[in-house]
Amino acid sequence: MKRILALFAIFFLFPALLSAQNFPVTEETLSNGLKVIIIEDHKAPLATFQIWYKVGSRNEPEGKKGISHLLEHMMFKGTKKYGPKEFSNIIQRNGGMDNAFTSKDYTAYYQNMSSDRLHLSVELESDRMKNLLLDPKELESERNVVLEERRQRYENDPQSLLYEDVISAAFKAHSYRDPIIGWPSTISSITKDDLFHHYSTYYSPSNAFIVVAGDVDPSKTIALIKDKFEPIPAVSKSPVLSVAQEPLQEGAKRIYLRKEAELPYVILTFHAPSFPHQDSFALDLLSVILSGGKSARLYQNLVRTKAVAVNEFVSYNPLYNDPFLFMIGGTASKGVSADALEDAIWVEISSIVSEPPSEEEVLKAKNQIEASFIFAQDSNYSKALYAAIFERHGSWRLSEKYLDGIRKVTVADLQAAAKKYLIKDNSTTGILVPAGKAK
Repeated sequence: MKRILALFAIFFLFPALLSAQNFPVTEETLSNGLKVIIIEDHKAPLATFQIWYKVGSRNEPEGKKGISHLLEHMMFKGTKKYGPKEFSNIIQRNGGMDNAFTSKDYTAYYQNMSSDRLHLSVELESDRMKNLLLDPKELESERNVVLEERRQRYENDPQSLLYEDVISAAFKAHSYRDPIIGWPSTISSITKDDLFHHYSTYYSPSNAFIVVAGDVDPSKTIALIKDKFEPIPAVSKSPVLSVAQEPLQEGAKRIYLRKEAELPYVILTFHAPSFPHQDSFALDLLSVILSGGKSARLYQNLVRTKAVAVNEFVSYNPLYNDPFLFMIGGTASKGVSADALEDAIWVEISSIVSEPPSEEEVLKAKNQIEASFIFAQDSNYSKALYAAIFERHGSWRLSEKYLDGIRKVTVADLQAAAKKYLIKDNSTTGILVPAGKAK
């Protein structure tokens, strides 16, 4: 299955205030619990159809990690009415494109196409919501595809493998510790019955919502969706989505990964709250101040001035369902040790803790975040995606609270957040040691 590798890289720059650009939004909940959100944009005869299921790797049982991602693959392997690959072939023959992605919190499927072909999405998605075949031969084929995907993305990529190890070490109770793709042993253990139970439990109208954006008539679109989706019954019992709460980390953790690689690589992670926690807004801005382009602090200080890194990054996504991680890292320059790069990163953290960022830095970061919204409005897909992310938190209208929170962050808020979260006792550090070199 095609993947959306950069999906979450854009979230830290997302303000998503739909109403600010005068895009009318219509919503309605069907009798079976399926919510429909329509975002009108008539500048071109195009539309996107997205259906989001409220289940991801966060909700998977022990021993079956990766089942949500494997089910995503199987959703393209045929129903009683449409055979394997027919879904994508129909969309492509009509000039559209389709894809899907699984996250820790949800699984989503979408099609981008001419707006007069929207009925195809409604027909095909409603069919596979209730009529998935789960053919055993197709299951074995896709299991091998997923295992190979895992080998390519993790086992054969030392930096990705270190990332996976660090996440697993940072969490000891919450299911965020497990990779979305699963572990080789759990992927191999998933049976057809396991998949059917997962499918019948979570792929229900009452555990999903639809977002349509583009050149559409809301009343006609909702009527079309009602006709195909409303006959599908909701599950008799709502799925249990609760997970273990992660306890407070009270001491630094370190892991080393020894793999064949050209250069050392360092990741520092810190437990951090998610939206709408008040500190999430300051942390979001802090991530931009530290690594929001080549004029930001880490690039200027680590790459250009000190030359201890060939690249750097800060990753913070405030839109996880539960508290996740604030991450800082980079690849050491040739001849520079991982320890030297790690020390340089801590110097940057200490600097922002001891001396707050300037008003100019904060204003620039806020402008970057707000500007990203303007660019996002050119895409039906982005408008629907961003509305769906906030809908997953309770309502697409929460986007207004997000942008308002960003605007209200002060210099003191940023410094306080850095002091509170970017501390050694709250850290898990991963070091990639190139094979053949001493730690």
